[in-house]
Amino acid sequence: MKKELPYFNIDNSFGGNQDWFRDPMMNLGGCAAATACDLSIKMAIYDNKRYLYPYDIQKINKEEYIKFAMKMKPYLRPRLKGVNTLKLFIDGIQEYFNEVGEVGLFMQEFSGEMKVDEAAKKISTQIDNGIPIPYLLLKHKSHNFKDFAWHWFLIVGYEEFEKEFYIKVATYGNFHWLSLNEIWATGYKEKGGMIIFEVR
Repeated sequence: MKKELPYFNIDNSFGGNQDWFRDPMMNLGGCAAATACDLSIKMAIYDNKRYLYPYDIQKINKEEYIKFAMKMKPYLRPRLKGVNTLKLFIDGIQEYFNEVGEVGLFMQEFSGEMKVDEAAKKISTQIDNGIPIPYLLLKHKSHNFKDFAWHWFLIVGYEEFEKEFYIKVATYGNFHWLSLNEIWATGYKEKGGMIIFEVR
């Protein structure tokens, strides 16, 4: 089974891109804010939550995306160790939601300590319901994930096979298909995890 969420492009970019940020700290450590921006834009376009994006959703462009990221910065600001817990992300984006009047989205943590098959079930349920999933990867022993380490990104699709489960992730203006079994097995005690949304 394969499911991909409708998404948005900015010029030739799949979603937004942290590399665009001119603020040095945001360019270096603005992945949580960028993930929150992409989530908000996706919901503004496809989920009738226009108020989550302060600019024209019919003409999303690079300059306004950068401005939006700077608006998001106070809520999910870069810091010495980054937005390195699920709670920090939830607290930050909840504050933004409160500011813009979003009252129907509820969030909970899904720890990287949970079993991978439980993670796969949770991902498929969320994506089937049309909801992207913010994902935090901390350290990982595999060199294959060096570009995703200590990083926030969005899960925007999945493909399930008999013995494997792949996730489609959006980050840095591109999408990638990754093995959930491989990325979940970080090899470290310090885990990240996912943010699960419930619409009420």
